[in-house]
Amino acid sequence: MESAILPSVFISGIAVHLPEKIETNQELDREFPDWNIRKVEAKTGIRERRIAAESETAADLAFRAARKLFASGVCNESEIDFVMFCTQTPDHLAPATACLLQSRLGLPTTCGAADINVGCSGFVYSLAFARGLICSGQSKNVLVLTGDTYSKIIRRDDRSNRALFGDAASATLVSSQSFPSSNFRFRIERSVLGTDGSGAPHLIVEKGGFRNPSLHGEMPALYMNGPEIFSFTLTTVPKVLNEFLEGAGLSIDDIDLIVPHQANAHMLHYLRERIGIAPEKFIIDLADCGNTVSSSIPLALARRLEISSGSPPRRMVFLGFGVGLSWGATLLTCEPADPALGSNP
Repeated sequence: MESAILPSVFISGIAVHLPEKIETNQELDREFPDWNIRKVEAKTGIRERRIAAESETAADLAFRAARKLFASGVCNESEIDFVMFCTQTPDHLAPATACLLQSRLGLPTTCGAADINVGCSGFVYSLAFARGLICSGQSKNVLVLTGDTYSKIIRRDDRSNRALFGDAASATLVSSQSFPSSNFRFRIERSVLGTDGSGAPHLIVEKGGFRNPSLHGEMPALYMNGPEIFSFTLTTVPKVLNEFLEGAGLSIDDIDLIVPHQANAHMLHYLRERIGIAPEKFIIDLADCGNTVSSSIPLALARRLEISSGSPPRRMVFLGFGVGLSWGATLLTCEPADPALGSNP
Protein backbone atom coordinates (compact mmCIF):
# COMPACT_ATOMS: atom_id res chain seq x y z
CA MET A 1 0.00 0.00 0.00
CA GLU A 2 1.47 3.35 -1.06
CA SER A 3 1.75 6.06 1.56
CA ALA A 4 -0.20 9.26 0.99
CA ILE A 5 1.65 12.29 -0.34
CA LEU A 6 1.60 14.93 2.37
CA PRO A 7 0.81 18.54 1.46
CA SER A 8 3.57 21.11 1.46
CA VAL A 9 3.91 23.13 4.67
CA PHE A 10 5.85 26.39 4.83
CA ILE A 11 7.13 29.00 7.21
CA SER A 12 5.92 32.08 5.34
CA GLY A 13 6.80 34.83 7.80
CA ILE A 14 8.44 35.58 11.15
CA ALA A 15 8.25 38.60 13.44
CA VAL A 16 9.85 39.08 16.86
CA HIS A 17 9.47 41.43 19.80
CA LEU A 18 11.81 42.33 22.66
CA PRO A 19 10.78 44.31 25.75
CA GLU A 20 12.19 47.80 26.14
CA LYS A 21 14.10 47.38 29.39
CA ILE A 22 17.77 46.43 29.03
CA GLU A 23 19.73 44.88 31.89
CA THR A 24 23.47 45.13 31.26
CA ASN A 25 26.34 43.21 32.79
CA GLN A 26 27.51 46.47 34.35
CA GLU A 27 24.28 46.59 36.35
CA LEU A 28 24.80 43.01 37.54
CA ASP A 29 28.38 43.90 38.40
CA ARG A 30 27.14 46.67 40.70
CA GLU A 31 24.69 44.28 42.41
CA PHE A 32 27.31 41.55 42.82
CA PRO A 33 30.66 43.34 43.29
CA ASP A 34 32.41 40.12 44.38
CA TRP A 35 31.56 38.48 41.05
CA ASN A 36 33.87 38.63 38.03
CA ILE A 37 31.30 39.61 35.43
CA ARG A 38 33.95 39.88 32.71
CA LYS A 39 34.72 36.18 33.01
CA VAL A 40 30.99 35.41 32.97
CA GLU A 41 30.51 37.48 29.83
CA ALA A 42 33.46 35.80 28.12
CA LYS A 43 31.97 32.38 28.85
CA THR A 44 28.28 33.03 28.18
CA GLY A 45 28.74 35.44 25.29
CA ILE A 46 26.02 37.63 26.81
CA ARG A 47 26.61 41.30 27.61
CA GLU A 48 22.98 42.37 28.15
CA ARG A 49 19.46 41.02 28.09
CA ARG A 50 15.93 42.36 27.68
CA ILE A 51 13.64 42.24 30.72
CA ALA A 52 9.85 42.52 30.70
CA ALA A 53 8.30 45.30 32.75
CA GLU A 54 6.69 44.35 36.06
CA SER A 55 3.18 44.39 34.58
CA GLU A 56 4.25 42.97 31.20
CA THR A 57 3.65 39.28 30.54
CA ALA A 58 4.82 36.82 27.91
CA ALA A 59 1.39 37.15 26.30
CA ASP A 60 1.90 40.91 25.97
CA LEU A 61 5.19 40.30 24.16
CA ALA A 62 3.63 37.65 21.89
CA PHE A 63 0.73 39.99 21.11
CA ARG A 64 3.15 42.64 19.89
CA ALA A 65 5.12 40.11 17.82
CA ALA A 66 1.87 38.95 16.17
CA ARG A 67 0.87 42.53 15.44
CA LYS A 68 4.21 43.03 13.67
CA LEU A 69 3.63 39.89 11.61
CA PHE A 70 0.19 41.05 10.48
CA ALA A 71 1.48 44.58 9.82
CA SER A 72 4.07 43.10 7.44
CA GLY A 73 1.20 42.09 5.17
CA VAL A 74 2.15 38.43 5.06
CA CYS A 75 -1.44 37.56 5.94
CA ASN A 76 -4.35 39.02 7.88
CA GLU A 77 -6.09 37.96 11.05
CA SER A 78 -9.12 36.47 9.29
CA GLU A 79 -6.94 33.88 7.54
CA ILE A 80 -5.66 32.27 10.76
CA ASP A 81 -7.47 29.05 11.67
CA PHE A 82 -5.31 27.92 14.61
CA VAL A 83 -3.17 29.76 17.14
CA MET A 84 -0.73 28.04 19.48
CA PHE A 85 1.25 29.77 22.18
CA CYS A 86 4.45 28.13 23.39
CA THR A 87 5.24 29.46 26.85
CA GLN A 88 6.26 28.38 30.33
CA THR A 89 5.13 31.68 31.84
CA PRO A 90 1.39 31.84 31.00
CA ASP A 91 -0.97 34.57 32.15
CA HIS A 92 -3.06 32.10 34.17
CA LEU A 93 -3.24 28.42 35.07
CA ALA A 94 -6.60 28.45 33.25
CA PRO A 95 -7.66 29.24 30.61
CA ALA A 96 -4.94 28.64 28.06
CA THR A 97 -3.27 31.96 27.23
CA ALA A 98 -3.70 31.13 23.52
CA CYS A 99 -7.45 31.54 24.03
CA LEU A 100 -6.92 35.03 25.41
CA LEU A 101 -4.62 35.87 22.50
CA GLN A 102 -7.22 34.65 19.99
CA SER A 103 -9.65 37.23 21.33
CA ARG A 104 -7.08 39.96 21.84
CA LEU A 105 -5.72 39.62 18.29
CA GLY A 106 -9.19 39.56 16.76
CA LEU A 107 -8.78 36.09 15.25
CA PRO A 108 -11.93 34.27 14.06
CA THR A 109 -13.92 32.31 16.63
CA THR A 110 -13.57 29.33 14.28
CA CYS A 111 -9.85 29.42 15.16
CA GLY A 112 -8.55 26.68 17.44
CA ALA A 113 -6.24 27.68 20.29
CA ALA A 114 -3.83 25.81 22.57
CA ASP A 115 -0.84 26.41 24.83
CA ILE A 116 2.34 24.34 24.60
CA ASN A 117 4.57 24.11 27.68
CA VAL A 118 7.93 22.89 26.37
CA GLY A 119 10.51 25.68 26.68
CA CYS A 120 13.90 25.45 24.98
CA SER A 121 12.67 22.91 22.39
CA GLY A 122 9.30 24.58 22.16
CA PHE A 123 9.66 26.23 18.76
CA VAL A 124 10.67 22.94 17.14
CA TYR A 125 7.79 21.14 18.86
CA SER A 126 5.36 23.85 17.80
CA LEU A 127 6.41 23.62 14.16
CA ALA A 128 5.91 19.84 14.24
CA PHE A 129 2.43 20.24 15.74
CA ALA A 130 1.52 22.99 13.25
CA ARG A 131 2.69 20.83 10.35
CA GLY A 132 0.58 17.97 11.68
CA LEU A 133 -2.52 20.18 11.79
CA ILE A 134 -1.99 21.20 8.17
CA CYS A 135 -1.08 17.73 6.87
CA SER A 136 -4.19 16.27 8.53
CA GLY A 137 -6.38 18.84 6.79
CA GLN A 138 -7.54 20.52 10.00
CA SER A 139 -5.79 23.84 9.32
CA LYS A 140 -4.35 25.91 6.50
CA ASN A 141 -2.75 28.81 8.39
CA VAL A 142 -1.35 28.30 11.87
CA LEU A 143 -0.08 31.21 13.94
CA VAL A 144 2.76 29.90 16.10
CA LEU A 145 3.52 32.27 18.97
CA THR A 146 6.38 31.87 21.44
CA GLY A 147 7.03 33.93 24.53
CA ASP A 148 8.74 33.54 27.87
CA THR A 149 9.48 35.89 30.73
CA TYR A 150 11.92 33.82 32.76
CA SER A 151 12.99 37.02 34.51
CA LYS A 152 9.82 36.66 36.60
CA ILE A 153 10.78 33.19 37.90
CA ILE A 154 14.45 33.93 38.70
CA ARG A 155 15.34 35.08 42.20
CA ARG A 156 17.03 38.47 42.43
CA ASP A 157 19.99 36.86 44.20
CA ASP A 158 20.39 34.13 41.54
CA ARG A 159 23.18 35.84 39.66
CA SER A 160 24.01 32.86 37.43
CA ASN A 161 20.56 32.53 35.90
CA ARG A 162 20.02 36.28 35.79
CA ALA A 163 23.16 36.56 33.66
CA LEU A 164 21.80 34.01 31.18
CA PHE A 165 18.09 34.53 30.58
CA GLY A 166 16.26 37.30 28.77
CA ASP A 167 12.63 37.85 27.78
CA ALA A 168 11.29 37.83 24.21
CA ALA A 169 8.50 36.66 21.91
CA SER A 170 8.00 35.65 18.30
CA ALA A 171 5.19 35.12 15.81
CA THR A 172 5.54 32.68 12.91
CA LEU A 173 3.09 31.93 10.11
CA VAL A 174 3.02 28.23 9.24
CA SER A 175 0.95 27.75 6.13
CA SER A 176 -0.06 25.46 3.29
CA GLN A 177 -0.18 28.31 0.80
CA SER A 178 1.90 31.08 -0.70
CA PHE A 179 1.11 34.64 0.36
CA PRO A 180 1.90 37.39 -2.18
CA SER A 181 3.77 39.58 0.31
CA SER A 182 6.12 36.85 1.56
CA ASN A 183 9.77 37.37 0.65
CA PHE A 184 10.71 33.79 1.48
CA ARG A 185 9.22 30.40 2.19
CA PHE A 186 10.94 27.70 4.15
CA ARG A 187 9.37 24.33 3.44
CA ILE A 188 9.17 22.18 6.59
CA GLU A 189 10.40 18.78 5.44
CA ARG A 190 10.51 16.66 8.58
CA SER A 191 11.03 16.81 12.34
CA VAL A 192 12.22 14.58 15.15
CA LEU A 193 11.24 15.05 18.81
CA GLY A 194 12.54 13.41 21.96
CA THR A 195 12.29 13.54 25.73
CA ASP A 196 14.06 12.13 28.77
CA GLY A 197 11.94 13.15 31.73
CA SER A 198 14.35 11.51 34.18
CA GLY A 199 16.49 14.62 33.72
CA ALA A 200 13.67 17.02 34.62
CA PRO A 201 15.09 17.89 38.08
CA HIS A 202 18.15 19.46 36.41
CA LEU A 203 16.12 22.37 35.01
CA ILE A 204 12.92 22.98 36.90
CA VAL A 205 10.60 25.39 38.66
CA GLU A 206 9.79 23.01 41.46
CA LYS A 207 7.23 25.02 43.40
CA GLY A 208 4.06 26.65 42.17
CA GLY A 209 2.22 23.66 40.72
CA PHE A 210 -0.08 21.29 42.56
CA ARG A 211 2.66 18.73 43.28
CA ASN A 212 4.55 21.25 45.37
CA PRO A 213 2.58 24.47 45.80
CA SER A 214 4.16 27.73 46.86
CA LEU A 215 3.29 28.83 50.38
CA HIS A 216 2.74 32.21 52.02
CA GLY A 217 3.15 34.20 48.80
CA GLU A 218 6.46 32.55 47.90
CA MET A 219 7.23 33.11 44.22
CA PRO A 220 8.17 30.11 42.03
CA ALA A 221 11.90 30.07 41.28
CA LEU A 222 13.96 28.52 38.50
CA TYR A 223 16.68 26.00 39.33
CA MET A 224 19.26 24.88 36.79
CA ASN A 225 22.08 22.37 37.16
CA GLY A 226 24.36 23.86 34.53
CA PRO A 227 26.93 21.03 34.30
CA GLU A 228 24.22 18.40 33.84
CA ILE A 229 22.50 20.43 31.10
CA PHE A 230 25.87 20.94 29.41
CA SER A 231 26.58 17.20 29.52
CA PHE A 232 23.11 16.32 28.25
CA THR A 233 23.41 18.71 25.31
CA LEU A 234 26.82 17.53 24.13
CA THR A 235 25.92 13.86 24.58
CA THR A 236 22.43 13.80 23.11
CA VAL A 237 22.11 16.53 20.50
CA PRO A 238 24.95 15.55 18.08
CA LYS A 239 23.78 11.93 18.10
CA VAL A 240 20.16 12.94 17.46
CA LEU A 241 21.20 15.26 14.64
CA ASN A 242 23.35 12.63 12.92
CA GLU A 243 20.56 10.04 13.04
CA PHE A 244 18.05 12.65 11.86
CA LEU A 245 20.15 13.60 8.83
CA GLU A 246 20.87 9.98 7.99
CA GLY A 247 17.13 9.32 7.99
CA ALA A 248 16.74 12.11 5.42
CA GLY A 249 19.58 10.75 3.29
CA LEU A 250 21.77 13.74 4.12
CA SER A 251 25.08 14.48 5.80
CA ILE A 252 26.19 17.54 7.73
CA ASP A 253 27.92 18.78 4.55
CA ASP A 254 24.50 19.07 2.89
CA ILE A 255 23.30 21.60 5.48
CA ASP A 256 23.80 25.30 4.75
CA LEU A 257 22.72 26.65 8.13
CA ILE A 258 21.99 25.37 11.64
CA VAL A 259 19.94 27.57 13.97
CA PRO A 260 20.33 26.13 17.48
CA HIS A 261 18.59 27.11 20.68
CA GLN A 262 20.67 30.01 21.99
CA ALA A 263 21.61 28.58 25.39
CA ASN A 264 24.99 30.24 25.93
CA ALA A 265 28.04 30.79 23.75
CA HIS A 266 30.30 28.38 25.67
CA MET A 267 27.90 25.46 25.16
CA LEU A 268 27.21 26.38 21.54
CA HIS A 269 30.90 26.52 20.61
CA TYR A 270 31.39 23.00 21.95
CA LEU A 271 28.19 21.80 20.29
CA ARG A 272 29.26 23.17 16.93
CA GLU A 273 32.61 21.36 17.20
CA ARG A 274 30.88 18.09 18.13
CA ILE A 275 28.53 18.45 15.17
CA GLY A 276 31.42 19.23 12.84
CA ILE A 277 30.06 22.23 10.95
CA ALA A 278 31.82 25.47 9.96
CA PRO A 279 31.24 28.56 12.15
CA GLU A 280 29.60 30.50 9.31
CA LYS A 281 26.95 27.77 9.05
CA PHE A 282 26.07 27.83 12.75
CA ILE A 283 24.28 30.80 14.31
CA ILE A 284 25.37 32.12 17.68
CA ASP A 285 23.44 35.32 18.35
CA LEU A 286 22.59 36.10 21.97
CA ALA A 287 25.02 38.85 23.06
CA ASP A 288 22.37 41.55 23.37
CA CYS A 289 19.35 39.44 24.33
CA GLY A 290 20.51 36.40 26.32
CA ASN A 291 18.84 32.99 26.34
CA THR A 292 15.23 33.71 25.36
CA VAL A 293 14.02 30.09 25.79
CA SER A 294 11.26 29.23 23.28
CA SER A 295 11.91 32.39 21.24
CA SER A 296 15.64 31.93 20.77
CA ILE A 297 15.50 30.05 17.44
CA PRO A 298 12.97 32.31 15.66
CA LEU A 299 14.71 35.40 17.07
CA ALA A 300 18.12 34.26 15.79
CA LEU A 301 16.67 33.34 12.40
CA ALA A 302 14.72 36.59 12.00
CA ARG A 303 17.82 38.63 12.78
CA ARG A 304 19.92 36.61 10.33
CA LEU A 305 17.34 37.10 7.57
CA GLU A 306 17.24 40.82 8.30
CA ILE A 307 20.99 41.36 7.89
CA SER A 308 21.83 38.69 5.31
CA SER A 309 22.40 39.52 1.67
CA GLY A 310 22.10 37.23 -1.32
CA SER A 311 20.29 33.93 -1.44
CA PRO A 312 18.93 32.36 1.77
CA PRO A 313 20.23 28.95 2.85
CA ARG A 314 18.99 26.10 0.68
CA ARG A 315 18.84 23.57 3.53
CA MET A 316 18.52 24.57 7.16
CA VAL A 317 18.10 22.77 10.49
CA PHE A 318 16.56 24.08 13.71
CA LEU A 319 17.93 22.44 16.87
CA GLY A 320 16.06 22.73 20.17
CA PHE A 321 17.24 21.26 23.48
CA GLY A 322 16.87 21.87 27.18
CA VAL A 323 14.16 21.89 29.83
CA GLY A 324 12.25 18.62 30.01
CA LEU A 325 14.75 17.30 29.30
CA SER A 326 13.65 17.54 25.69
CA TRP A 327 15.10 17.96 22.23
CA GLY A 328 13.98 18.34 18.65
CA ALA A 329 15.23 19.01 15.14
CA THR A 330 13.47 20.36 12.06
CA LEU A 331 14.76 20.19 8.49
CA LEU A 332 13.72 22.95 6.10
CA THR A 333 14.42 23.78 2.48
CA CYS A 334 14.13 27.30 1.12
CA GLU A 335 12.47 28.42 -2.06
CA PRO A 336 11.46 31.85 -3.38
CA ALA A 337 7.97 33.03 -2.54
CA ASP A 338 6.16 33.16 -5.86
CA PRO A 339 2.65 34.65 -5.79
CA ALA A 340 1.84 32.71 -8.95
CA LEU A 341 2.16 29.44 -7.07
CA GLY A 342 -1.04 29.98 -5.10
CA SER A 343 -2.15 27.11 -2.92
CA ASN A 344 -0.04 24.01 -2.77
CA PRO A 345 -1.48 20.53 -3.19
